[in-house]
Amino acid sequence: MNTSVSPSFGQSVWLVTERELGSKLRSKSFIISTVVMFLIVLAGVLWAGFSAQSDSRTPIAVTSETASAITDPKAFDVTDAATAEEARDLVRDGTVDAAVIPGGDEPLGYTVVFDESVSNGLLQQLSIAPKVEILEPASTDGFLRYIIAIAFGGVFFAAALTFGTTIATSVVEEKQTRVVELLISAIPTRALLAGKVLGNTILAMGQIVGIAAVAIIGLTVTGQDFLIAGLGGPIAWFAVFFLFGFVLLAALFAAAGALVSRQEDIGPTITPLTYIVMAPYFLVIFFNDNPVVLTIMSYVPFSAPVGMPVRIFVGEAQWWEPLLALAVMLAACVGAILVGAKIYENSLLRMGARVKLRDALSR
Repeated sequence: MNTSVSPSFGQSVWLVTERELGSKLRSKSFIISTVVMFLIVLAGVLWAGFSAQSDSRTPIAVTSETASAITDPKAFDVTDAATAEEARDLVRDGTVDAAVIPGGDEPLGYTVVFDESVSNGLLQQLSIAPKVEILEPASTDGFLRYIIAIAFGGVFFAAALTFGTTIATSVVEEKQTRVVELLISAIPTRALLAGKVLGNTILAMGQIVGIAAVAIIGLTVTGQDFLIAGLGGPIAWFAVFFLFGFVLLAALFAAAGALVSRQEDIGPTITPLTYIVMAPYFLVIFFNDNPVVLTIMSYVPFSAPVGMPVRIFVGEAQWWEPLLALAVMLAACVGAILVGAKIYENSLLRMGARVKLRDALSR
């Protein structure tokens, strides 16, 4: 007599997880898109590194009488000319952008020579400025702060939206082809949801680790390995917040997919979640230097994976703030899983018209 033993809940979850992992790793589009993402990240790091190392100094000619006019040698690539006429010739043939030669009104006593048009920026660099004292100097360079904020926001946006949309589409496809009826006849509905979330979370975290490795390689190649130590903590916290933030979003994307039965209807259903994923990216673009906005972002579960790592990088977060934000994230994650599981369970076998959210939650 043959007796079949039903798999446990944990075994069921792992079976679905393996199915999700296998389907993605066998997909050429997934492999190609992942490689392209890594190449884009590497190219961005290399471009930023080589751009920072490029000589951005303004070429300028001086004579022995006017050399003292160059108060900031780091801003200029200075060429010494024996005479004023030689300095003019260097401007004419394009060797330098301008020349500082003797003569002119007091108190300066020199003249700046250009070829065709005046460069106001260069004149400002040559102008005499008072000594400046900054009471509270910024802890990080503004451009570097912007790049790091964009990097965290872009990675979160791309990974969460890509995998979230994939989860929702997969749920609808299984409903449309009636495969879901076979699946839940063998395993619990919640195990199916948990397996989908777990499988895609493993893939998403794998991409995050890969992106971090590619970025480290790029920083090392361009001689910016000094940034690795400063980025270690923020990247680690980003990974932690991303893990729970992605689980939260994955559960909601799966629930959104369960509300409809046709691929054509999935767009409007996941649009609110798409806006939620996009919001942190655009917020860090426009408000990366605004402490108030970043502080609020670091405690909102949907934006904490971006806001908190940026604040840690620039030194604006107290030691206890990531822990508090993580506690808020965990509470929100549990709530999203419970709500998502209820919607998913109540809507998965309902075919035809889109299931209203109120109906999915009330059953």
